[in-house]
Amino acid sequence: MTKRGLLAVAAFTICWLLVLRYPIGQAVSIISSPEMAELAKQVFGAIGLSKLLDWPEAELAMYWLIALYSFPCFCLFICSDQIVGDKQRGTLRFLTLRATRNEILLGRFLGQVLILAALMAVTLIATLAVMVFRDASLLMHGLSRSFIMLCYLIVAVMPFIALMALLNTFARSARLALVLAILFFSLGNIVIGILAWQIPALSVLDYIFPGVQLDQMAGQNSSLFSSLGIPLLQSAILLLVAQRIFVRSSL
Repeated sequence: MTKRGLLAVAAFTICWLLVLRYPIGQAVSIISSPEMAELAKQVFGAIGLSKLLDWPEAELAMYWLIALYSFPCFCLFICSDQIVGDKQRGTLRFLTLRATRNEILLGRFLGQVLILAALMAVTLIATLAVMVFRDASLLMHGLSRSFIMLCYLIVAVMPFIALMALLNTFARSARLALVLAILFFSLGNIVIGILAWQIPALSVLDYIFPGVQLDQMAGQNSSLFSSLGIPLLQSAILLLVAQRIFVRSSL
């Protein structure tokens, strides 16, 4: 594993140890206290998250909120070098002798999806362990809910991975790909916001950004198409554009 990979794993481990120790580990005591319970109802209700307060598995509810927003951000960092590193080193030429460019692009994308899925599974298992330590009777229902959550989370991060695959086709370094992704989300949202303010119909352009459905997913208020269809469609379009650019680019 590269130094960059070790740094990412170390940062990921430290962050999630803190998450498991405090927000997830203290989820029940925070929600069950009379003072915090009323505050939580008001705050969660105002931002559309009131359904999460009804979950008997408070740890999973807290995990859902944290994972749904943290993993997409985290994957921008760990997926920033899918093919650009091989292009820099010149090894991509040798890879094309045994595989087509389409196979390389799709293989790297699927590899990143599997890595993120493994990290999600590990954190979910750790969260389940914290929950079972508190109340073992929640295990079976928690397992079924965890599996559903894992599927939704994997689909949610797929367009972010596809976006980094697209940026890798023309960026000159992994760092530049990450910077371009940050600029895409920050400046892109500002531009679309200004355009939508002038012409409300242009608000539909928000759907070019991965994660547009996350707010609705967080509160369990989104439809099946919004939760699964939109990110899958975004992933397919981004990969198609990446494939077109990659096939025509020089190695």
